[in-house]
Amino acid sequence: MSAPQFTGILAAVVTPLTSDGYLSYLRERWNEGCTEAKQLHAELPEQSYLGSARTVRRHLQPLRVAGRSAPLVPDIPTVRQATNLLTRHPDTLDADQTLARKRVLSCCPEMAVAAVHIEDFAKMLTQLEGQRLPDWIETVQASALNALGGFARNLRNDLDAVIRGLSTTWSSGVVEGRVTDIKAIKRQMGGRAGLPLLRKRVLLVAASRRPPTADRTG
Repeated sequence: MSAPQFTGILAAVVTPLTSDGYLSYLRERWNEGCTEAKQLHAELPEQSYLGSARTVRRHLQPLRVAGRSAPLVPDIPTVRQATNLLTRHPDTLDADQTLARKRVLSCCPEMAVAAVHIEDFAKMLTQLEGQRLPDWIETVQASALNALGGFARNLRNDLDAVIRGLSTTWSSGVVEGRVTDIKAIKRQMGGRAGLPLLRKRVLLVAASRRPPTADRTG
């Protein structure tokens, strides 16, 4: 899932102050005795918060009316953290990450639906089940997830190649690696070295990337 898609979904369930643990920090400081909105707003930029003092005062007002300690709240994951929770295999998450993932999915039905589609796509990718891709695209496009539906729609532009890529063990990773090496050499030496030296470096780097071969002389 792309960061813009998650940001749009997250915005529907949390305010800027509640994301990234800002509200948790605010309530902790309130319980420590710091109840001035101006002081708390001055501290929040140290937590990377760039919102207004008015937003801070609005969140403090119910605490002033209640006249009691603020209940602590669990930190809401950032976009990067939530994306990581959704795209990693659930079996690789530790206990805290598993709990955080459950909180994210429970607070937003759209995220729960997206998680199902992401897991299904990952299964196609790892188990070479590319023949299921057309059905997956149809299912995703029928959902209300516009960004994920756009991703699925774009797969149709080169559907045969994508299905082939999801169905075989062949990979273009080796070619992409050589391209990356050549780009790195270009950044280091482009315009500062002649063709013979550049050619030699390209060949040497390519040779260094080859897997070792068994000794057949013995």
